[in-house]
Amino acid sequence: MTMRMPAEWTEQDWIWIGFPAAADLWESDLAPAQEQVAAFANAIAETGQQVRLVVRDELAEARARALAHDSILFEQHPYGDIWLRDTGPLTLLGKGRRAARRFGFNGWGGKYLLDGDQDTGPSMVEAGMLDDLGKADWVLEGGAVDTDGTGLVVTTEQCLLNANRNPSLTRADIEMRLERDLGFNRVLWLGNGLLGDHTDGHVDNLARFVAPGKLAVPQATTSDDPNAATYEDAAARAAAFGLEVARIPSPGAMGESEDIEPASYMNFVIANEVVVVPIYGSDQDDAAVAAIDALFPGRKTVGLRADAVLTGGGSFHCCSQHVPSLP
Repeated sequence: MTMRMPAEWTEQDWIWIGFPAAADLWESDLAPAQEQVAAFANAIAETGQQVRLVVRDELAEARARALAHDSILFEQHPYGDIWLRDTGPLTLLGKGRRAARRFGFNGWGGKYLLDGDQDTGPSMVEAGMLDDLGKADWVLEGGAVDTDGTGLVVTTEQCLLNANRNPSLTRADIEMRLERDLGFNRVLWLGNGLLGDHTDGHVDNLARFVAPGKLAVPQATTSDDPNAATYEDAAARAAAFGLEVARIPSPGAMGESEDIEPASYMNFVIANEVVVVPIYGSDQDDAAVAAIDALFPGRKTVGLRADAVLTGGGSFHCCSQHVPSLP
């Protein structure tokens, strides 16, 4: 059996979650973002699953401890910001072992080059005592890929084919590396991601696998939804690929027209017993949580506010990284 990145619903040993700490990045949103991330961590910890809250220094740890569930563990790692999905390692299973693969990271195409982000992955691998498969010879963020565990991966052309990541690599080159480094032997290419997404269209904000061969995709619920055409294109591509498509209400337009926020319920996190869905104060929050809940009958689904976290550019899935259990 080849080593392969499993689906997120595979049993997990623990989940890392990044805790906001940089006042110069978060400004007035720092305190509410910390509270929302802590609530997210607590929702998982309360089920009995191990949560490792990643903090950058003693001051951040003290603030986190004041908000966190008693069972949560704390780890200090270097990081520029909390987006561990992209700077942390991706874990593969196979051949009777569990191992971590690291990738090049260039600040989402050179937009945000922060001290510490290059060191996050190696530090987490060491703390997790994971076998290290090394650093791959290309740039990839974890939020750019999602898998159903069968060797199928979904991604977007906007991100993986963007010249600001791997300008010398063709589509075929990238497909070869996805198989070589993560065990993905089939690729569903979606088009663009959400407007306002500084990651250049990460798929974990657009479409997520919820079962083998089943992809959840948003559906516009208001006439002013700026991503309506993107949703329809993604759903059509997935259906043409032969997948079952589940439609989830979109939160609609969030933010001002000149500064649309990439708010998405697709940035949910699948843990062992709970699915945590980010919500934003939209009229569609309850309907979206109910729709996602119906897709995970063996888990409890909860919606938690993430509007302050969103001001930093991401949501719950973006700031977390899970580690699957050995079979």
